[in-house]
Amino acid sequence: MDVLKVIEEIVGSEAGVTKTDFEGPEIGVYTVNPLYFLENEDAVRRIAVTIKKRVNVRSDPKILTPPEKARDIILEVVPVDAGITNMWFLENLGTVRIEAKKPGLVIGKEGSTLKEIVRKTGWMVDVVRAPATESSVLKGIRGLEARHLKERLEFLRRTSGRIFRGVRFPETWVRLHALGGFMEVGRSMLLLETKNSKILIDAGVNVGNEKEFAPLLEDELDGRLDEIDAVVISHAHLDHIGFVPVLFKMGYDGPVYCTPPTRDLGALLLLDFIDVFLKEGKEPPFTERDVKKFVLNCITRNYGEVTDITPDMRLTFHNAGHILGSATVHIHIGNGLYNVLYSGDVKYASTRMLPPANVKYPRVETLVIESTYGGREDLQPPREKSEEELKKIILETMEKGGTVLIPVFAVGRAQEILLTLEDMYRKEGYEWPVYVDGMIKEASAIHTAYPEFMRKDLQRRILSNDSPFEADFIVEVKNRSRKDIAEEGECIILAPSGSLTGGPAVEYFKYLAEDERNALVLVGYQFEGSLGRKLQRGVREIPVKAENGKLKALEVRMRVETLHGFSGHSDRKQLESFIARLSPRPKRIVVDHGDPKKVKEFARDVARGVRVGARTLRNDDVVG
Repeated sequence: MDVLKVIEEIVGSEAGVTKTDFEGPEIGVYTVNPLYFLENEDAVRRIAVTIKKRVNVRSDPKILTPPEKARDIILEVVPVDAGITNMWFLENLGTVRIEAKKPGLVIGKEGSTLKEIVRKTGWMVDVVRAPATESSVLKGIRGLEARHLKERLEFLRRTSGRIFRGVRFPETWVRLHALGGFMEVGRSMLLLETKNSKILIDAGVNVGNEKEFAPLLEDELDGRLDEIDAVVISHAHLDHIGFVPVLFKMGYDGPVYCTPPTRDLGALLLLDFIDVFLKEGKEPPFTERDVKKFVLNCITRNYGEVTDITPDMRLTFHNAGHILGSATVHIHIGNGLYNVLYSGDVKYASTRMLPPANVKYPRVETLVIESTYGGREDLQPPREKSEEELKKIILETMEKGGTVLIPVFAVGRAQEILLTLEDMYRKEGYEWPVYVDGMIKEASAIHTAYPEFMRKDLQRRILSNDSPFEADFIVEVKNRSRKDIAEEGECIILAPSGSLTGGPAVEYFKYLAEDERNALVLVGYQFEGSLGRKLQRGVREIPVKAENGKLKALEVRMRVETLHGFSGHSDRKQLESFIARLSPRPKRIVVDHGDPKKVKEFARDVARGVRVGARTLRNDDVVG
């Protein structure tokens, strides 16, 4: 297909189209009359429908006002109240990316301000929301493309060549190869293959388990990473994304598909992962350079956007309800041949931050579903009950002059707990400080840049500059020592990691554990072998390093409680409801992401309950 000729036939010479360029799964359309496309929005839709690809309208570089002058014009045209925080000029794309506190004012009523910018400068505009407070990670990510635009464009052209290379084998098969996260929680990775294509779905690590840190990829695909067409990531937690930079270190140079929040939160967690290794005097498995490569090779998609990712696979993300930007992964294979739905970590219930996971899909032949809480006894209490129990623990601890330590995953549980505390404080008028340590503040800032991924009521608050994550009682730990905070009393501390595998939470725990006035509240999944899991099982004497470097026994006298109602995973009933309400019903179910006993138990019960064949796999198993 001569794309330029087709476009000219659709819009005519008035549109001023000068060239087209492949940009990964999309087409860039360059024009000397960008205003035409802003004033004739249906033109872009007609082009996309005809060529069956997403279309990006670009200004031809020859009509662009120099960036320095264009910046001044934009600042004159856009109302001051818009709160512009950054501008990046992507010259080869004829686009200026504007970050603002109020993107709506940059756009203007019916796009009036955008049109004025284009009319006066020639630059097309990409508007992104600024976080409520500055995020160094988000700022770095958004500026990275501008600094490495040539490299980015070369990557996108290479990716286009792979996607649109054509189907060599019209008749094909579909195969799933379990590479990690089967019969275990952690290091998730699934290889999905046809005769024409290979993609990896998730690429995680086992945090805190160095013996079984990586998936089986090194044995299975080492030296053959050029055969992988794409990596698809369901969400930002390290057990699903932590191996991605290692792939680039090993030589992978293809695309990584994820939602925008997953890219940004993933980069935050990956950079912190490096920092943890360095602080422990260990060599990290990847470097900051590998993380930057991940960001540059990301192709982000919002929920519901259908995207070609190989010659015979189309990808669509849907809300998974687990953390911000988490997605179920729907892969449509061939021309209606087969459909695979990968749940990732899924929450089929409303939380304070997110709506429940999506259950409506065009087609599903095979469902790959997690079973973290798939055991028959894994029934979580209602969130409201856990919130009341948390309130009770806090009040009882404060009456004794103690401190409440809540270890949290910095992305997901931290924000749910902050929303719970904000509601509690607002209604009851509490004044005890809530200290947030590690990268929680940074993660929460990134959350405020993507309110459209949250529940409607929370969206409205953030859009009204009333973010609960910026409440007055929330105090970021900066220059104070953790020991001083721990000994302060009558305060709440939120600190990573959520399962006490390392990080600030463990340091606070050492200071607080031997005082019976204090309380430890576990609100997330406690990985096997973690300190959190040991405490859940009743261990009350913990070996720790003393100041002289020798081991000593730490006697745990503090109160230890587990509240399951804050989990970002579905419990047994929610998993069953998710499957029962899935439309259409899958023809086959594969169970992953759970302890062996729970995986097997859940698969057996699901098969009987919904009368659909359900099976389990072990790592390195292959099923067609």
